[in-house]
Amino acid sequence: MQRFTISLDDHLAAHFDDFIALKGYINRSEAVRDLLRERLDRVQLQVKKGQPCMATVSYVYDDLDQTVSMRILTLQHDHHDLVISNMRTQLAHSDCMETVVLRGEMSAVLKLAEQLIASRGVRHGNVHVVPLVLTKEGHSHTHNLQKKHTHLKPIS
Repeated sequence: MQRFTISLDDHLAAHFDDFIALKGYINRSEAVRDLLRERLDRVQLQVKKGQPCMATVSYVYDDLDQTVSMRILTLQHDHHDLVISNMRTQLAHSDCMETVVLRGEMSAVLKLAEQLIASRGVRHGNVHVVPLVLTKEGHSHTHNLQKKHTHLKPIS
């Protein structure tokens, strides 16, 4: 068994201790192991080679900290092929919540989502993934001058 140390601010540690008590864990280590297993299992189920998807990534950060803002912006620019749109909402004087919509191959989308959430200074990150399937290939409509295109729809 390996040991590692993590640092938590007092507020997050108190919330984690409340979670531990609520769920009946004997200690913090067991709770961390379960959270890690759950997160790793969820990612493993979602990643299918070549599977198209759309995702929303929401996170909170201090937008007055220019280093955080630049890291997030650089990641989005570096992956402009996956980023469809983003929306920023000011929560308080310095706290900002941003939601980014991504579309692309599942493993690439998840990798970018995790990079955004894992960026130093980002808090409360969450990803919602919708796997997609190809419905028809190469059909056309009269309303768009006969341009051929494909449609993706959510997996039911």
